[in-house]
Amino acid sequence: MRKLFKRFLPDHRSVSENRWLRPFASTLLHPRLWHLNRHSAAGAVAVGMFCGLIPGPFQMPSAALFCVLFRVNLPLALITTLYSNPLTIVPLYVAAFAIGSLMSGNGAVAFIPPPDFAGFDPLQWAADLAAWAGELGRPLVVGLIVLAASLSMVSYLAVRWGWRLWLIRQWRQRRQRR
Repeated sequence: MRKLFKRFLPDHRSVSENRWLRPFASTLLHPRLWHLNRHSAAGAVAVGMFCGLIPGPFQMPSAALFCVLFRVNLPLALITTLYSNPLTIVPLYVAAFAIGSLMSGNGAVAFIPPPDFAGFDPLQWAADLAAWAGELGRPLVVGLIVLAASLSMVSYLAVRWGWRLWLIRQWRQRRQRR
């Protein structure tokens, strides 16, 4: 399984030669950030799944920060954050809102569409938009945290078990060849 991952991930040398990453070389070139085993792969996938639900362009920088803190595989975590893309982000956020509305005790709160820009009063529209965001804010934040933590835990266990099953299969095949 390691050979499969290594085929798609960048190597240590390409990062060390990148001029944009050179100021962070002492941190980013730590060997544990590039080592690939079942522990680092499972941790990296969990970090990527958690950070994939962070809004906006902060997904990959936060995944890199968590990889440095937890010393898990950096490239795999960065690639894993790509599960939330323009096609999947809306269903993920709707699910997070539903989870958050159930967790916050409001029951199944119906999703309210954003206010329309009717008329020529941008200040009134901005106030309506802020009120709308305030209504969605708490259930959405709670739902995002719960969904991200759940996806992270499930993916960590799935990678650990999948890697273990792969090893058992390889051991059996090796034993049969002998």
